[in-house]
Amino acid sequence: MDRMASGNPSVHPYGLDPDTIDRPVFTATIRPHQSLSRLGFRVVMTGCCAVSLVVSIWAWRMGFWPVAGFFGLDMLAIYAALKVSFRRGRSFEEVMISQIEILLARVSHRGERREWRFNPLWTKIETVEDDEYGLQRLTLVSRRQQALVARDAGPDERARIAQGLSAALAQVKKGY
Repeated sequence: MDRMASGNPSVHPYGLDPDTIDRPVFTATIRPHQSLSRLGFRVVMTGCCAVSLVVSIWAWRMGFWPVAGFFGLDMLAIYAALKVSFRRGRSFEEVMISQIEILLARVSHRGERREWRFNPLWTKIETVEDDEYGLQRLTLVSRRQQALVARDAGPDERARIAQGLSAALAQVKKGY
């Protein structure tokens, strides 16, 4: 049996095993925070339409017939806004840290992909935190390049991602 210099067959004699150097140390898929589910959408739209219908009938009977039309336009606007919100909820971010690179990919709701690549040894994490509202901004900074991470996530999720990124970067930097 041929053993490595350290006596441990799983450790490469010169440090990191070249076969594992590009394996991810940290991966995360970040989706936008959505407070309304499909059922919630139906409940909100049903409630709004019911209130609109009752007030419209009352206004019509009182002689204020244009009010009914404006309530119809309001319902159409609410429906369109919620549908746009659901569509934008299909976007996501992927963060991957390996020994040799940090990859941040942002995929829009249309499927457009934008990527940032950083060297983990030169990258630091900058945060902006508010005492009342929590972590407001999480940024990867390397030389002159910077990218916002978890921009559509809530403050609690952004803080968990920041902890994971910090731990993974520390692990990668410790390996060299």
